[in-house]
Amino acid sequence: MNALVATNRNFKRAAKLLGLDSKLEKSLLIPFREIKVECTIPKDDGTLASFVGFRVQHDNARGPMKGGIRYHPEVDPDEVNALAQLMTWKTAVANIPYGGAKGGIGCNPGELSVSELERLTRVFTQKIHDLIGIHTDVPAPDMGTGPQTMAWILDEYSKFHGYSPAVVTGKPIDLGGSLGRDAATGRGVLFATEALLKEHGKTISGQRFVIQGFGNVGAWAAQLISEQGGKIVAVSDITGAIKNNKGLDIPSLLKHANEHKGVKGFHGGDPIDPKSILVEDCDILIPAALGGVINRENASDIKSKFIIEAANHPTDPEADEILTKKGVVILPDIFANSGGVTVSYFEWVQNIQGFMWDEEKVNNELKNYMTRGFKDVKEMCKTHNCDLRMGAFTLGVNRVARATVLRGWGA
Repeated sequence: MNALVATNRNFKRAAKLLGLDSKLEKSLLIPFREIKVECTIPKDDGTLASFVGFRVQHDNARGPMKGGIRYHPEVDPDEVNALAQLMTWKTAVANIPYGGAKGGIGCNPGELSVSELERLTRVFTQKIHDLIGIHTDVPAPDMGTGPQTMAWILDEYSKFHGYSPAVVTGKPIDLGGSLGRDAATGRGVLFATEALLKEHGKTISGQRFVIQGFGNVGAWAAQLISEQGGKIVAVSDITGAIKNNKGLDIPSLLKHANEHKGVKGFHGGDPIDPKSILVEDCDILIPAALGGVINRENASDIKSKFIIEAANHPTDPEADEILTKKGVVILPDIFANSGGVTVSYFEWVQNIQGFMWDEEKVNNELKNYMTRGFKDVKEMCKTHNCDLRMGAFTLGVNRVARATVLRGWGA
């Protein structure tokens, strides 16, 4: 099932539980604005190349729109729409004053030189600079982009509007990026997992974890969980998968993954089929890679008691139903992976104030937001007698709906 269908389905279920008026429901789904621009640049060999850049701005009832910019060859408009909508609900669940957006450029960043990527980023920024802004729409990195991309956007935007560090987040520290931003999504996953386990009378220590995906989020989650005494028994990434029932040595694995660009060949564990990673025996499964990986084909074989969705929409709705019947507790993506956008908010706040925080303050504030967020989700579960996914969706949709009506936009 594609991401947009799944997201719309969850939204409609939440709207029904909340008893939303049908006109309001319809207006909440329609994006505020969709932007599509042609970006033509001279390549290093002198030839011209054209790319399509786009930005979906979904909702701004609660504040400026917020969301990543991805550079990827297959940019699916439906997926971007779904991710922009998910950002609207995610920022509302986290209770930060933003709406949702998403965008990017249809290109293969691996086939472009650094100077070509810079030219492309600057042309894209020239085309959309009057549609983004500190109090309008604040982009961030996503697949295929990073702090350097944000630095180029900041510089190009500042040529038109004066120095504006708060126009993007996920920047290099030297240009007003926040300490703790790099680890934020993974650290948020740790805090979310702690809150969920506490509810069930457990702690991280001694629990057995499997992590699918060992990029930024998976690697940080593994490191922080193992520091708390959690046992990581299997991990996978695009290069392969490894398993050690006694627990992988995470510091050695991180070193290996950095040196060899992946987990493949790590001697502290046995290689296994990456396809089997999700059905390995464990207490807690953390999908931290792509969407749609848990589906009706593999859901009934999953052995974990808890699933923490560190990736965006990793679980198909059909799989959701199978797992719920089995009694598996799923902590949904719109709460579980909101650590990144929460620390992006802290970065934006620091830039606006012109006053930077130390890392301890960033991490403490993140813990407060994640802990409070879990309590809010649980309250909605009690009110509407629903699972955690619907608890999170009703919480987010309700906050956006209330802001929409209070601003006089209720259709």
